[in-house]
Amino acid sequence: MKKTITAILIATGAQWASADGLKSLENFMKTVHSGRADFTQTVTAPPKDGQEQRPKQSSGSFEFQRPGRFKFVYKKPFEQTIVADGKTLWLYDVDLNQVTERAQAQALGSTPAALLASAPDLAALRADYRLEAAPAQDGLQWVLASPKAKDGQLKSVRVGFEGERLAALDILDSFGQRSQIRFTGMQVNPALPAGSFQFKPPAGADLLKQ
Repeated sequence: MKKTITAILIATGAQWASADGLKSLENFMKTVHSGRADFTQTVTAPPKDGQEQRPKQSSGSFEFQRPGRFKFVYKKPFEQTIVADGKTLWLYDVDLNQVTERAQAQALGSTPAALLASAPDLAALRADYRLEAAPAQDGLQWVLASPKAKDGQLKSVRVGFEGERLAALDILDSFGQRSQIRFTGMQVNPALPAGSFQFKPPAGADLLKQ
């Protein structure tokens, strides 16, 4: 769940305006306030007993509004919704008919994603993370964010762009698991409906508070 959340909040940092990643990041923090896109996600676990693990794929859509509000909807292969309203994080598993409620700050921690959703400028990001342009790959321009703290679950995040549009996230955790997310149809600063990031547990769903 935490790895997915990390990916969701990094996606809220989604619009960089040029091949100069750091300059574009600064531009994003000044100009991009909301967004909407579809996604596909591939999660690959590290090898087990010398055997490569089969990747797991999922797809869906997401919306975000800075600072710290987002909705990430998984549609295939299983239905799941993650909603953050700035104070509370909700995770709804449709098959289990179960809702998990957590304080958003506690759930997210000080990840690069959380900072991208709330930090006022590039200097605030640099206080806790190393930010650098990464080599071009797969036709995309990449920027690498590495946490300075060594005790977190997140090892690194690469963010890829095609022209002026967010195209990909590549997230590596400290256990060697990699999550790759590809975005399509990115809309920048759309007018999102009021209540987009509100969530009410469905009637009859089990509610777990953490």
